[in-house]
Parts: sequence; C-alpha cells; structure tokens
Amino acid sequence: MPHSTTTVETPPQAADANPLSHGLKQRHLSMIALGGVIGAGLFVGSGAGIAAAGPSIVLAYAVSGLLVMLVMRMLGEMSAAYPSSGSFSAHAERAIGPWAGFTAGWSFWVLLCTAVGLEGIGAAHIVTGWLPGTPEWAWVALFMAVFCAANLAAVKNFGEFEFWFAALKVGAITLFLVLGVLAIAGVLPGTDSPGTSHLTDFLPHGSEGLVIGLLASVFAYGGLETVTIAAAESEDPVRGVASAVRTAMWRIALFYIGSMAVIVTLVPWDAAAVVDQGKGPYVAALDRLDIPGAGQVMNVVVLVALLSAMNANIYGSSRIAYSLVERGQGPKSLGRVSAGVPRVAVLVSCVFGFGCVLLSYWRPDDVFPWLLNMIGAVILVVWIFIAVSQLLLRRRVEREAPEKLVVRMWLFPALTWVALAGMVAIFVLMAREPDTRVQLYATGGMTLFLAAIGYARQRARARN
Repeated sequence: MPHSTTTVETPPQAADANPLSHGLKQRHLSMIALGGVIGAGLFVGSGAGIAAAGPSIVLAYAVSGLLVMLVMRMLGEMSAAYPSSGSFSAHAERAIGPWAGFTAGWSFWVLLCTAVGLEGIGAAHIVTGWLPGTPEWAWVALFMAVFCAANLAAVKNFGEFEFWFAALKVGAITLFLVLGVLAIAGVLPGTDSPGTSHLTDFLPHGSEGLVIGLLASVFAYGGLETVTIAAAESEDPVRGVASAVRTAMWRIALFYIGSMAVIVTLVPWDAAAVVDQGKGPYVAALDRLDIPGAGQVMNVVVLVALLSAMNANIYGSSRIAYSLVERGQGPKSLGRVSAGVPRVAVLVSCVFGFGCVLLSYWRPDDVFPWLLNMIGAVILVVWIFIAVSQLLLRRRVEREAPEKLVVRMWLFPALTWVALAGMVAIFVLMAREPDTRVQLYATGGMTLFLAAIGYARQRARARN
C-alpha cells in the first residue's frame, strides 16, 4: 500500500519517546533474563511430555530449544535496534503494518492476562495444600493485590521481585542439576547410579510420542519475551537486550535440556510419580535420591515460579497495552502514566486476570475451557510475526542505520526461513493431534478476528 511507509514508521518512534521510567538496573535485567526461562511449566508440566515421549523428551526439548534460540535472536536484533515497551508488537507494526502490531499486541495481552489468572490458581492450590480449609480464590486475590500494588508503585519494584524470585529459581535448579549429575556419576553418598538402564527404551511410543513431547516442550518456553519488554525501561536498553540474547543459548541448554536429561536418566520415564501433578518429575528425581522433604522444598520452588510468572505477566501485559495505546491501537485511558508507570493498564490487566479466575469457578465447563483453548497457540502466532518482521526490518536497517545492528541474526536470511518452516511444521503437528487441534482452531479464530479489526482500523486511519 502506498501509504504504508509513513503510517508504519511514525507510531513506533512515538512509543520510543514515552514517559515510562528507566528504573530497571542491569542486575535486574540480567536476572530476569536468567530466571525468566524457568517456569512452573518446566517443574510440573514437563511430566506429561516425559510420559508421552519417554527418554526422547531430551531430543524434543533440544529441537524446540533450537527454534526458541532462533526466535530470541531475531527478537533481540530488532529490540536492540528499536528498544520499545511494545517489543514484537511495535516491530510488527514498523515492518508489516498497523494491523500486524494490533493483532500481535492484543492477542499477546489476552494470553498474559489469562496466564496471570492461571498462575494465581496454581499458587493458591499449593498454599491451600499447606492450609486446608482456606478458600483458593482468597489466596489468588491476595497474590493479585500484592503484585498489582508492586507494579503500580514503580517499575523497580517489579525488578526487585523478579531479581529475588529468579535468584531462588536459578539456585534451586542449579542445585538439582549438581545433585543429579553426582548421582548419575555414582559419587553421591547413599545413592547407586542407574547408569543408562532407564534410557534403553528411547522411543517407547514411537514418533507419535515424540511429537506430543515436542508440542509440550514448545509451550514450556513461554516467558522469554519479557526481557525485551523490560529492556525498554532499563538504564541501557541496547546493552541489556544484547546481553540477554547472547546468553539465551546456554540458559536453554542448561536449564531445560540439561534437567530433562538428568530426570530421565535417574527415574524411569513411566514411573507414576513423573506425571503426578501433586509431585512432578523433579520431585520424583529428588525422591530417587532419598532427599528428606524434597516434595515440600519443590513445592516452595514451584510456588515461587508461579508468583514470579504472575508478577512478570502483570508487568508485561500492562506495557504491551501501554505501547499499543501510544501507537493509537487502543483506548486512550490505558495510556495514562503516573510516576513513570501506566497505572490504568496495570489495573485493567489485573482485573482481566482475576476475571479469568472467577470464570474458572463460575463457568468451568464452557467459558473457561474456551478461553484456555483460545490462548493455546498464541505464542506460535507471535513467533511468526517476529520472524516475518525480522525478515523485513533487517534489510531496512542495513540500508538506513547499519550501526543499530548490535545483535545480528545468524546466517541471515537462511536461519530465519528455517525458523519459519519450523513454526509451520508445529502448526501441522498441532492439527494432527485432537487435543491441540482445538487450540489451533480457537487461536486461529481469535487471530483472524483481531486482524480484521486491525486492518479495518488501518484503512479508516488511512482515509482520514
């Protein structure tokens, strides 16, 4: 379209000149990058993937991990060149058009707000296990109030919470890996090494099991995008993004792939404890090492992971909403900033998240499952926007401002196309599985609906 260049470039530049504070220090950003990759989905949700794929879950996490590394590299390249609290949404608008920024941004906002509610429910479930008889919804409300208040006050509060949450998660999983490796090597006192006895049946359910494990592993990587959103409010956005992206490879290899390798080596893949939602694979591995109180210790770690994700998603959703409004893609009231914080956006995001919690109690059989299915494949939609945006923006930056390419995508454009092919392949695999097929169609419906609204708004603005 002839008007696209002017329309696309201006709004993101305006967003870069926003009145948000720059209260995040480099230590905050470094630890958010380090610990943000470790979520409750890894600690508990990985059990279903192990049960389906067996020891080949390590291969599944390695393949999906390679895809995530490529996505983060692409996102890092764009975020270092154009730091913005809108992250991939602002990049999509700049590269493709306002409709793309609208679609990517608001679909991700729905995902984050819904995730806030889900994480609150998970955290409350753990606490009510310690304090039976107390209502889960009250604990969710308490957690929501604490993190909402923290995010309303100042961005440094978000940074401090995430710094200590991430430090605890990193410490816990590092200790787990050390103990696991010692046990496998046969040097941990009181523990006999299983050797490779649990790895002999590498593909217990054939390629079908590997596919299920691959799909489970892809969605366990959610949360990595937060660091590029947070970087816009750091003291040195370009340095922060560059550092986070360059360390993404070893973080993924160590925390995800490494821990999966330790678990399937220590514990039989078909052990009941692996898929027990009350325990999970990490507790099963610690029980194998006869560590007293392992279950309660891991419950504390999972609780911290859930609370960390709540905090990060409240922050991320409010900044995505703020950036969209700054670019004329949402109600102006969400863009009000006080003391460097978009407080209305924070409040609305929290209310939406708590509304999801109430739906889980009021409409658990129809509305709530529909909502969960609708957000099921949003992260893949976002990744596709990231890849297409990077393909288009890279050439533009090379022509107009090559000095902005502080982070560069490897073997461009070949690996970008490889990543896009991988995403399409995952969509095809999702369409083959009955459970994920429903998510694929629901997410597709929401994406098309938002794209239609975004395109109609774009055409209306072009005519005015």
